[in-house]
Formats: sequence, structure tokens, C-alpha cells
Amino acid sequence: MRWRAAAIIVGLIAALAAPPSRAADYPARPIKLVVPYAAGGPTDVLGRLVGEYLGRDLKQVVVVENKAGAQGAIGAEAVARSDPDGYTLFVTAASIFVLNPLLYKKLPYDPTRDFRLLAVITDAPMIMEVHPSVPAKTIAEFVAYAKKNPGKLNFGSAGTGGTVHLAGEMFKQMAGVEMTHVPYKGAGPALTDLLSGNIQLMFDTLGTALPPVKSGMLRPLGVSSTQRIADLPDLPTIAESGYPDYAVSVWYGIAAPSKVPDEIAGKIKASLDRALNDEAFRASLLKIGFPPLQPKSQAEIDKFVDTDRARWAGVVKALNISLD
Repeated sequence: MRWRAAAIIVGLIAALAAPPSRAADYPARPIKLVVPYAAGGPTDVLGRLVGEYLGRDLKQVVVVENKAGAQGAIGAEAVARSDPDGYTLFVTAASIFVLNPLLYKKLPYDPTRDFRLLAVITDAPMIMEVHPSVPAKTIAEFVAYAKKNPGKLNFGSAGTGGTVHLAGEMFKQMAGVEMTHVPYKGAGPALTDLLSGNIQLMFDTLGTALPPVKSGMLRPLGVSSTQRIADLPDLPTIAESGYPDYAVSVWYGIAAPSKVPDEIAGKIKASLDRALNDEAFRASLLKIGFPPLQPKSQAEIDKFVDTDRARWAGVVKALNISLD
């Protein structure tokens, strides 16, 4: 009996002396939010906005770190291999979670195995925009010009295999025109070259397309969504411009390594859900061209990704695209 009592006392002392659980203390130090594209692009803009909200809400510093390259795979691999303690988060996109596994046979990460998607922040349309040197004000005029100048038009993207790239490939196939794809390490560098006239065309997300379009630095020809958008109500959709089957959007979300403890994942998800319910945060998203979504349950998030994966699987098969 004495040894049993002693064991109980020792156990109680150890329990009292042990530090509180990591989940209970979370977050006790700065959080790193990895953006897998170059600074200045839409993913970076969105990531910094989310990071600012999380920092205020969780009362901890959130540091944004850009890890660009390989269509988001470099950043994805870094997060997948990080300690799953909730202190490394990931700004992801449809291209990383859905397109890369469809286009590449070998990836340094597996979105299903390596990540837990905690929130889908926005699902945004794209703008088909051209440099003013292109003598076209409508999609019909652009197609006519492209057919008269086969191979002379270059379109940029945030990287090979991304949604922006495939948006251009889909248009090429549907319109029957020849254009050369020029991949960049993010939408920011691509947009810079478009503004300077080094490339002539880009399918850009609404957030980064609106400022140069509204200032007249770039000319919009169409929007990729199925309906017109409030920011540019006179801009026709690509679908109504002669290509009724054309519809593309790009979603962004926040993920963590898959093995992050449930309690910590729950705290992060709750903070992200509060952001999506916060009127000021939603207004900030809209201001930069990202239509905010409502918070989704984990089951709804999984269904959202599965639906998008099934849709793009059909597109990739139809386009017969493989990047290996």
C-alpha cells in the first residue's frame, strides 16, 4: 500500500509540475504563414490580409513568408514537412490542392495526405486583360487579331499548370488561336511584364486586375465567371462573348499540416471563421476584388474541394494536358 500511495503522490507532483499542454497555450509564439508565390500577386495580397486578422484575433504575431516556385510546390513541400504544431500555416489555392495532382505524376507533397484545409476564404473570377498595344476592345476583335498574327501573342501566368495558365489554355482551344504561354514565379511578376508590354495578355484574378484596369493601364476584354461582376458591370463574360462553355474561377484557402492536433486546428479554424463573419474583414476582401465566402464546416470544405477536383479532372482530360 505504501508503494502505491507513493506512486500516486509522485504522479500528482509530476502532473502539477508538467507544463500546460501545447494546445492550451496556443499560440504562445509567432505564427508563420507561408505564401507559395512571389510578393505582390493575389495570393500574397490575400495572405497578408488574413495574417493581419489572425494576428489581431489570436493576439500573436503572424509573419508572412513567401516561398515561390514550381507552381506552389516549393511552399507546399516546406509546410508539409514542418512541425505540425500549428505555428506554420499555408495560403493555398485551387492550383496547389486540385490542379497540380492532376497535371504532375510526381509531386513532393500530397494535398490529401499532408494538409488539413481549415477554411476556404474566397472563390474569385478572372479578368482577361490585354496591354493597350493590342488593337482589340472586344473578345471578337482579339480573336480576329490573334488569327491574323498566329504565335505572335504571349500570355503570362503565375506558373505552369496553375488556374491562370489553364484559363489561357482553355481560351486558346475554344477560340482556335495560337498564343505562347510565358510562366512566372507568381502573378505579380507576370503582371509587371504585362504592364510594360513584354507580354500582351493575361487572365488575372480580380484582386490584382482591377487597379490597372480601372486606371486604364490595361484593357479588359471579358470576365471568366458565368455572370457579370459588380466592379465592371459593362464588361461582358467570356461565355456571352461567343464561348458559352467557358467558366473559370480560382479559390484560396488556409491550410495546416495534416497532423496538427485537433484542438489547435479548431482554434485556428474558429479564428478564420470569425474573419469570414467579420464585416470589416469582408469589406477589405471586396475592396481588393476577392468576394468573401461564408464559413464552411469541415465536411463542406471537403465536399467543395472534391467537387472542384472532379470538374477540373474533366477539363484536364479534355485538354489532354500533362506537365511531366
